[in-house]
Amino acid sequence: MTTRRKFLKTAGAATATAGAAAVAAPAVHGQSKITWRLQTYAGPALAEHVIKPSIDAFNKVANGEMEIELYYSDQLVPTGELFRAMQRGTIDAVQSDDDSIAAPVDISVFGGYFPFATRYSLDVPVLFNDYGLKEIWEEAYGEIDGVTWLSAGAWDPCHFATVDPIRSLEDLRGKRVFTFPTAGRFLSRFGVVPVTLPWEDIEVAVQTGELDGIAWSGITEDYTVGWADVTNYFLTNNISGAWCGSYFANSERWEELPEHLKTLFRLCMDSSHYYRQHWYWGGEAKLRTGGDKLELTTIPDAEWQQVEDEAMKFWDEVAGESDRNARVVAILKEYREVMQRAGPPYRYS
Repeated sequence: MTTRRKFLKTAGAATATAGAAAVAAPAVHGQSKITWRLQTYAGPALAEHVIKPSIDAFNKVANGEMEIELYYSDQLVPTGELFRAMQRGTIDAVQSDDDSIAAPVDISVFGGYFPFATRYSLDVPVLFNDYGLKEIWEEAYGEIDGVTWLSAGAWDPCHFATVDPIRSLEDLRGKRVFTFPTAGRFLSRFGVVPVTLPWEDIEVAVQTGELDGIAWSGITEDYTVGWADVTNYFLTNNISGAWCGSYFANSERWEELPEHLKTLFRLCMDSSHYYRQHWYWGGEAKLRTGGDKLELTTIPDAEWQQVEDEAMKFWDEVAGESDRNARVVAILKEYREVMQRAGPPYRYS
């Protein structure tokens, strides 16, 4: 297994050859095998669900023409440096959200958990495929050299898992919480103290008291990655119904691929998006009702409405940051109105 130290030691050589022929490998039908390094935002336990099955399938169906080596959160490059590393060609592809990898585009603020942009995981693919976000993302990344945005999909909702119970907005004040950049920027309005740490350090940080909780996932991930073992309470209110994450690739390496391998990779991205839809949807309900590690708490609807109202002000502030952000916010508002008018099961309030 490649370590970060070993990887960084050889990264300079990898950069110098990024645009050259693919990594040397046994010949397949007279050609060298293409080898990619792909790093995900997820640690090993989570990656077993959110990406590994699709990468295993790709490597099997590629039939020796191409192999994708999968690396986990911070394994080769710190998550916050992933975009630049991919741009330089020291890694070939990334699965993460725009926000966490510090993508230098205005719309990166909408990656991860943009507050109340979604209620359900199906909202993400609908917004991208039917409401125009796909074209806006392609436009934004088309202005950046070296990286190609490939596809967006939904993950789980954003809930709090905490050591102490949260039953009111006042209980959030002063809580040191691991979360995503934009989510933290929003939650700080309610006294939350956002903390950034390497993903693999979170469990220990909760145990040592460095963190009071986590607002990085739903209950499925809390159980899957071990956070339910170090926290005691799960807040049923969420600030987003689904995390919005994407796949990206180094542009030169992407363009080197023959069309059938590009198509295969797109199909495997879609299979990953589909798997997450049912894994999270079922997991959230099953663990709320049958999980035995976390006690559920709820902030009353009337009080939580203050958070939703503040999110609309936050949307308008983000819209003012660029014309393109304003276009995204306009789409989110249009979609929100359509869903509310449609009523149940699209929106219940």
